[in-house]
Amino acid sequence: MGTAMNPPNISDTREPNRRRGRWQLVLIVLMVIGPMILATSMYKLQFWVPESRSYHGELIGNGQTRAEIGVQSEDDRWQVLVTAPQGCLQECQQLVYLARQIQVALGRDASRASHALASAQPLEPGYASRLQAEYPQLQRYPLELATFAKGAKDSQAPQLWIVDPHGNLVLRYDARVKGKDLLDDLRHLLKLSNIG
Repeated sequence: MGTAMNPPNISDTREPNRRRGRWQLVLIVLMVIGPMILATSMYKLQFWVPESRSYHGELIGNGQTRAEIGVQSEDDRWQVLVTAPQGCLQECQQLVYLARQIQVALGRDASRASHALASAQPLEPGYASRLQAEYPQLQRYPLELATFAKGAKDSQAPQLWIVDPHGNLVLRYDARVKGKDLLDDLRHLLKLSNIG
């Protein structure tokens, strides 16, 4: 009599395959969801955030619009906007001059941007006529002071803003801004942008 061979137990071979399949599924899910969890944690807990930045102004990343600082405009280009809550005196006039120079310095991209002044008070007559003669493309708007006081960080000093074609505030500068820094920032934005 020969010895009867016992057939292999089929359930024994399926169990390791199931375990292996489960581990593979868990790994795939972790590979998909893990980076999202890590990125959200980095944002919320502010760890591993690089200290360096590629822009010079103060980034306005909250979706604030030009209307929320008291300026009503329908311009659909990039805009270098000067706000003057206390009238346009020396610092404001320097920013207006800088805004025009930046637009000229854009060269072939100059048509993608405009420069503007929003003032809460009437301009001095001599300066107003000078602007008409020397700054013919300067757009001028009234500045709603109450809205500006609520929406702007420094509601007393003149400021310069880069505004995107949708009217969103992108960067803010005070009167100490250097022209080269501002030009670098605007060129960088125009290079990255498909709008305006």
